[in-house]
Amino acid sequence: MAEESIVRTSHKFVVVLKKSLETGAALNACSHMVATLVARADESLRAEMSFIDYEDADGNLHPVSGLSLIVLSAKNGDHIRNARLAAVEAEIHVVDFTESMTKDTYVEQMERTSALREGELEYWGIAMFGPRGEIDPITRKFSLWR
Repeated sequence: MAEESIVRTSHKFVVVLKKSLETGAALNACSHMVATLVARADESLRAEMSFIDYEDADGNLHPVSGLSLIVLSAKNGDHIRNARLAAVEAEIHVVDFTESMTKDTYVEQMERTSALREGELEYWGIAMFGPRGEIDPITRKFSLWR
């Protein structure tokens, strides 16, 4: 393995989802958050995400991050809100997904979201990327998603 392709393991991805979400809603929220998390990362942070190519015996490439992506569950939206606030305060790269971001078109979703104060938002999930030592204290109270 070339030195430049060695994966750093000091960072990690974490997704926290509201435990009561149905599978389809959870997958939708997770997908939107992870895509946005990567899209909003600057070049330096994206390099820390350690995207690598696995190559099969036929020469086909299968790109993935070499880092772990842990999916956790929260009892309710308030637990997610508190974790989000802690991540923001710690300046961890974080995005969220709320109930107001569902149904209808994105225009109606944006209108619905803008009519709610932050305390009225029902958080369905957050996704974070950053140093393990900064993320772990925020997420240790959550359980693995099952």
